[in-house]
Amino acid sequence: MDKWAELRTAFQVAKLGTVSAAAEALGYHRATVNRHIDLLEAEIGARIFIRHARGYALTEVGEDMLRVAEKTESLIDDLAGRVQGGKAQIDGEIKLTILAPFAGILMPAVTAFRAENPQCTVVIDASEDLAKLEYGEAHIALRAGAKPDHPDYVVHHFGKVGFNLFAHESYVNEHGLPKGMDDLAKHKFVVPLVQNNAPPFAAWIKDHVREDQIAMASRDIWVSVEAIASGVGIGFMGNHEAIKRGSFRAILPQNKAWSVPLWLVTHVDLHRTQKVQAMSSLLKSASLGTHAPFR
Repeated sequence: MDKWAELRTAFQVAKLGTVSAAAEALGYHRATVNRHIDLLEAEIGARIFIRHARGYALTEVGEDMLRVAEKTESLIDDLAGRVQGGKAQIDGEIKLTILAPFAGILMPAVTAFRAENPQCTVVIDASEDLAKLEYGEAHIALRAGAKPDHPDYVVHHFGKVGFNLFAHESYVNEHGLPKGMDDLAKHKFVVPLVQNNAPPFAAWIKDHVREDQIAMASRDIWVSVEAIASGVGIGFMGNHEAIKRGSFRAILPQNKAWSVPLWLVTHVDLHRTQKVQAMSSLLKSASLGTHAPFR
């Protein structure tokens, strides 16, 4: 395929949503943009856009095209910066993906990255869906659990995060602090509604929390954390989050089974680009190592 100009044009239409916006961004006439799209679809042999009243929407083939174009753009931008010599200004977007309970761990590195690169927007997808780095769906992933074994992934051990059962001071003031396992039977809980990735403490909840003890349940980790922080009930949360927020009391001794390893993951094609290296370096400097238990 030798339709690189046409691919770039289609990429702009996909990003901006209309032919007019893409034409203005590229300095082309609208007719040129339309011609490029027609040529690209003829080359691929399939439609990449669905035309509608508000603009252009991507087909499934178009979604694949967009991922390839995004990855290509990152590589070309990085090459241009290195050809110019010295440290080029990092701009555009850098995309990170993470499970929601660990999002706060990224923020010191994000803050430092933005201070050094104010023209670059950080986009974070906090989702249970694993981004396909080989398709350019994210530049960097922070993944929990077993070490990723994709042959094209560069994997760095980020550390371990521990969880525990916590009560906020507001709950303790009203209901008292549980004095042991037997005393827990008298208390109310905030629990997660387990989806695809069962948390490491899910089995403990199933074995020790009766249905009549559940004060609130949610699929959203942040809703649960806010409920625990408001004294709705006691519940599990990350040690790092409890330390950051303050005013929490750990109920149980730290359990190694409630710790999960985290992995910093990049794709080999983008790993050495300036953008990814800059963010990865800051993230590695914030690695948890063996994360101290909550005290």
